[in-house]
Amino acid sequence: MTALTATRPRAAGTAATASVDIASVATAPSATAARRVLAASVFGFFLVGLDAMVVNVALPAINRSLAGGMAGAQWVIDGYTLAFAALMLSAGALSDRIGAKAAYGLGLIGFTLSSAACGLAPSLGLLVTARLVQGGAASLMLPASLALVRQAFPDPAKRNRAIALWTAAGSAAAAAGPVAGGLITAAVDWRWIFFLNLPAGAAALVLLAGTPKLVQAKSAVGAHFDVIGLVSSVVALAGLTYGFIEGGSKGFGTTPVLASFAAAGLASVVFALAESRQARPMVPLALFKSRAMSLTAFAGFTVNAAFYSVIFLLSLYFQQVAHKSSTVTGLLFAPITAVVTLVNVTVAARMVARIGARLSMTVGLVGTAGAMLLLLAVRPDQPAWLLVLLLIPVSFAGAFVVPALTIMVMGSVPAEQAGTAAGIVNTSRQVGGALAVAVAGALVAGGDFAHGMHVTLIGIAALLAAAAVAVQLLAPGRKR
Repeated sequence: MTALTATRPRAAGTAATASVDIASVATAPSATAARRVLAASVFGFFLVGLDAMVVNVALPAINRSLAGGMAGAQWVIDGYTLAFAALMLSAGALSDRIGAKAAYGLGLIGFTLSSAACGLAPSLGLLVTARLVQGGAASLMLPASLALVRQAFPDPAKRNRAIALWTAAGSAAAAAGPVAGGLITAAVDWRWIFFLNLPAGAAALVLLAGTPKLVQAKSAVGAHFDVIGLVSSVVALAGLTYGFIEGGSKGFGTTPVLASFAAAGLASVVFALAESRQARPMVPLALFKSRAMSLTAFAGFTVNAAFYSVIFLLSLYFQQVAHKSSTVTGLLFAPITAVVTLVNVTVAARMVARIGARLSMTVGLVGTAGAMLLLLAVRPDQPAWLLVLLLIPVSFAGAFVVPALTIMVMGSVPAEQAGTAAGIVNTSRQVGGALAVAVAGALVAGGDFAHGMHVTLIGIAALLAAAAVAVQLLAPGRKR
């Protein structure tokens, strides 16, 4: 028996008690329909992950083109991150309310149109605005795509393999982002980073159009809409993310940053009170009583903090300290893409089936912590092949974490709450990434880049080790 099956009765029972409103489950889809659902979900999720990271290497070129200053250009990245993290929790609940297929389709359309706006933007302000819209659309796509996978594969073994492919797409896209950004910017123009989303988004919509409705949402006519929960969650997550982003560049003691954190704290209290008193809350708080939900959110927070900080720090380090070009910097990250994809597709699901999601997560977290410490050996005069070898352990170990935590949480909730669960876990992941980049940016901005990078790597390694201990001791499932 895997950790997935071991955790389902307790967590699913809790979630089922909390679920009072939205869905009646349709019959299981055919194998062909399930594969089409998986293809559509994987394709869209790849786009979401790619656009989260693809702009990093292209940022200097964008700044030269639009002449808005590097601090302003940084918001081309941060605007996407802010909207993505702030709206994902409510987007996951919306996915369960209107149906994952409808939510995913709306997200794809918004993502594709906003990508066109990004590519055509004549000024930095309009580009940042388009990126905010793009991040909001991505926040709707991600939980809905995972909910589609959860609903299309009711059999646990098949679902585990499908989730491994889904996570492989996202992880490979994030790793491929710097590579694609560097190559496209050098070969053509930074605008083509966004224009290439247009045919890709259209292809994903064609795939989605031929898929069945797997969980049919009930009519919302006369149903209560949780306005307080929606607004307070967006304010809380937006304030938290904005505080991290601005704190990293302007200092965590500045008035705007402190005000954003205060607003986030107040909104969090309002959200908790509102959800605890609602008959039909946007996010049932009973979900958080599940150890699977809470621990996977924590593990997701830490692994994204590790991955985003490594990409951010080394992208700057290779160009500013080691004086490598954007093309070479992008190519240095290429092996990460191959390793993450290979591990997710061939090993991750099998490892969960053999030793359970709990132990798979523990192994991945411990391995990632060790890999972060290995990166302390990075030096500007090292040959490229050695830099690549130092990067591979991060991608190899981290590739075991996300599939395992996704498998655990998707096996712990009923299909009609898959979108909400996906929103919770992935919100935690995005906040982890935003916090890590903000803190890392503040540490390396002090003057001694190498010292700031080392402090960040050691701190992230300690956080990963703490997550590993928590998962191994507290997560449901068998121990070894």
